[in-house]
Amino acid sequence: MAHYRASESKREQFRRYLEKSGVLDTITSVLVALYEETDKPNNALDFIKLHLGGADPEPADAEALRMELTDLQQKCNLLMEENKELRNRLMQYEPSPDNGAAE
Repeated sequence: MAHYRASESKREQFRRYLEKSGVLDTITSVLVALYEETDKPNNALDFIKLHLGGADPEPADAEALRMELTDLQQKCNLLMEENKELRNRLMQYEPSPDNGAAE
């Protein structure tokens, strides 16, 4: 019997913790929103995740950031290629330290 009371006490502590942190209110409001939906979604779990913030839609500027990333990657590749070409041209006019030491 004492074991039953101990687990009951832990449950009550956990419930108070959830209530204090706002979890119960948030879950309740999401479930109420789902209940009040006139057109019920096909996947209730996705609805709950979306409204709890677990499946946030991408930020509005995500596409712009992707495009900027692609652009910067292309610029980086061009600069690396240019750097390689310039090093090769420089090697024509300056001997490498290895070649200079051998002479």
